[in-house]
Amino acid sequence: CSQRHGMQIRTRSGGHDYEGLSYVAKDPFVVLDLINLRKIEVDAENSTAWVLAGATIGELYYSISQKSKTLGFPAGVCPPVGTGGHFSGGGYGFLMRKFGLAADNVIDAHIVDVKGNLLDREAMGEDLFWAIRGGGGASFGVIVAWKIKLVPVPSTVTVFRVPRTLEQNATEIVHKWQLVANKLDEDLTIRINFGRATSENGNLTVQAQFESMYLGGVDQLIPLMQESFPELGLVREDCIETSWIGSILYMAGFTNGESTDVLLNRTQANGVSFNKGKSDYVRDPIPDVGLEGLWPFFFEDEGQSSFVQFTPYGSRMDEISESEIPFPHRAGNIFHIQYGVSWQEEGDEEAQRHINWIRRMYS
Repeated sequence: CSQRHGMQIRTRSGGHDYEGLSYVAKDPFVVLDLINLRKIEVDAENSTAWVLAGATIGELYYSISQKSKTLGFPAGVCPPVGTGGHFSGGGYGFLMRKFGLAADNVIDAHIVDVKGNLLDREAMGEDLFWAIRGGGGASFGVIVAWKIKLVPVPSTVTVFRVPRTLEQNATEIVHKWQLVANKLDEDLTIRINFGRATSENGNLTVQAQFESMYLGGVDQLIPLMQESFPELGLVREDCIETSWIGSILYMAGFTNGESTDVLLNRTQANGVSFNKGKSDYVRDPIPDVGLEGLWPFFFEDEGQSSFVQFTPYGSRMDEISESEIPFPHRAGNIFHIQYGVSWQEEGDEEAQRHINWIRRMYS
């Protein structure tokens, strides 16, 4: 139909498209909305699953947890993200340093090509199968299903969130993190979330929150941290032992003891806000003077919610060739930076103000 009528196609899977490219175009277009293609079949015995492209990561995690306590999948931390866009763009999270990206663990797919043929991996050929795992899905056809390889996780994992403000030597601790984060044990991932906070004396400050998941118990984690990253000062009281699915809930901001059913909720909890994101890859540590140049940006605008996030690479991400799939950010990258800003006010002028802010911060 779209060929006959000269319309463009926009393919939308389960949602959460940063730039809105799945539902906007300058030319006349149709949206192929896959949101009702949600079936997930988990084969725990063979550690695989078929996931239809409209399912969310939360629905996938939930389905895995219903079948096994010792299987997981290396994808992202935001449950409402649609698997179609996530897998086809790469898909990173707390299991990345041990098992790579979501796209690294895709073993088959079903795609509808421009002529309307439904193809699996064998029928589409290895070139096309290569392209859809990290090269973005929308350019190549309509991916309707993915077959993924599930990965082993221990029955007990440990999570923590440790905040440090500028007054608590955050700059120095972040500097040390840059030197060790990509060299830590592959079972340990520590990312940093930066944002504006209020210090103990009531003044505005910047807080670096060290957020971690360790594939093992607290008894192994504490000595590991004392040896490799003592600057953080992690103590047992900071740590929570839980299951892998418990760590998913924890990282998504749900309270301890909340039912895994919340992962099935497809709508954002905080309602709709406008946002803009950017990202960077870091190959050399940012010097202290660079970090200190970053902090004032968090004090600029009271009316916006802004954050910067450092996510470490290394381990398995160093071992996969940059041409293995179309996601080339592998060996040599210490960490990934995500910049984000969100706001509530409508209108172009407001939007431009916040977008200008993130572009200045980025440059």
